[in-house]
Amino acid sequence: MKTISQFFLFQSHLDLAHAYWKKSLEKGDIAIDATCGNGYDTLELAHLIFDKKKQQTGQLAALDRQMDAIEATRARLKEVFAEDVMQYIHLSKQCHSSFPDYFEMESVALIVYNLGYLPGGNKSLTTMSSTTIQSLEAALPLITPGGCISITCYPGHEEGKNEENMIKKFAAALSPRQWSSCHHTWLNRNQAPSLLILQKAQK
Repeated sequence: MKTISQFFLFQSHLDLAHAYWKKSLEKGDIAIDATCGNGYDTLELAHLIFDKKKQQTGQLAALDRQMDAIEATRARLKEVFAEDVMQYIHLSKQCHSSFPDYFEMESVALIVYNLGYLPGGNKSLTTMSSTTIQSLEAALPLITPGGCISITCYPGHEEGKNEENMIKKFAAALSPRQWSSCHHTWLNRNQAPSLLILQKAQK
């Protein structure tokens, strides 16, 4: 028997984020998962960019500073995609404060951040507001006109709350002629994750 969702529009921040990603990406696009964690977001992005039946020219990069995260992401992708697709997926053990230099300006359709700590990992190894803001500053010029940045924040712990506040200030200061910035948050779910979407204006 099919389970009917209690809230059919979206149950969680992930449902809402995925809806934005589907509108932002087409087959053959370029995307970056700036904090790949256990690889679930990377896999979702790969499904949107690559066609398993034929080779695509798109690219996907997944970054994380923990090798456990990189290996978990690689294993999850290999369960679904063959080597002819995996060659277009670049996994890098590095902090999200910077991006690989092979991306050209205005070439990336979507950059995704899922902040906080690695689920099931060391909770003391969490993303920090300083490096996340540095990353966002580096991300802005990479986004193609009409492209997006998706940021999931976790204000349920002290650094997560500080990080969310700093990102909100960063997003609020963007030029409204060049960027649309929106913050989705639950009003009746205490310390629930929130979602920020930044979209670059089309030329």
